[in-house]
Amino acid sequence: MKYLVTGAAGFIGSHIVDELLRRGHEVIGFDNLSTGQMKFLNEASLKSKFSFIKGDLLAFKEICDVLIGVDVVYHFAANADIRGGLSDPGKDIQQNILGTFNLLEAMRCNDVKRIVFASSAAALGEPEIFPTPENCPIPNQTSIYGASKMAGEGLISSYCEGYGFEGYAFRFVSILGPRYPHGHVFDFVKQLIVNPNLLNILGDGTAQKSYLHINDCIGAIMLLCEDIRVAKESKNHFEIFHLGNERYCSVEQSAHWICEALEVTPELKFGIGKKGWIGDNPFVFLDIQKALGSGWKVKFNLKDSIQETARWLNSNRWIFESRK
Repeated sequence: MKYLVTGAAGFIGSHIVDELLRRGHEVIGFDNLSTGQMKFLNEASLKSKFSFIKGDLLAFKEICDVLIGVDVVYHFAANADIRGGLSDPGKDIQQNILGTFNLLEAMRCNDVKRIVFASSAAALGEPEIFPTPENCPIPNQTSIYGASKMAGEGLISSYCEGYGFEGYAFRFVSILGPRYPHGHVFDFVKQLIVNPNLLNILGDGTAQKSYLHINDCIGAIMLLCEDIRVAKESKNHFEIFHLGNERYCSVEQSAHWICEALEVTPELKFGIGKKGWIGDNPFVFLDIQKALGSGWKVKFNLKDSIQETARWLNSNRWIFESRK
């Protein structure tokens, strides 16, 4: 099979590339490298079945040409800066909504009908049901990024209904592990490298978060989209899955785990209120029973995932310079 992975140089996208290559497929990586890291593709670049194209989903003809002969698309390209979304709202609209539309149209033109989409728990805004199931009522959106992800889900489901596509959307909690490039674990480790005696925490530390290790994430996606292909026989040929952990922790607890992993004992200085910034969801806890019911299992616990990520970041400090 021949696969196109958009956002291939990103955190999750690069792991998808590695797994598809491990399974023996031909993979084209596509990324505009606005935030992606070519270092993430070092191993993939050594494989004869991998090729990389620097390009942008807003260039319609370019993506049409790339899709010639492709069987399946993994769409993991996005602008993922929730915190900075209000300063440049057009970026989420362009990259996440129009880019997704261009990709779907290019797929239609090339008769490519299977797509796997990286959505986000942020698409749920601030739900009132916990753990939050896939079919929960969707409240007001709290970030432009989340709104753009929900729009992407809608576009893909409409192409599944209208053009016979087979589509999957995964709403993730924060994913952790090697190559983790942004988020509070990233921010905390960066601070502690500069000053191991003080850690500034946005908000009062009581916000509750759930996390998932990248290996568990990739395992779920491959099981559901490659091994079982549950959407192939479903009513609308479109399936949404929540991927997360059956546990959650406070930001303060995660800070303690990070400090333990780095062997530092800083003063913790807290802000005010549960939210660290506008769009920061103070409680993320997804119902993952649908995915578990398909045979998937979560193997990594929260503490181990957070601490492994902290240690990886500490050993790969180049990533802090590349993300400035």
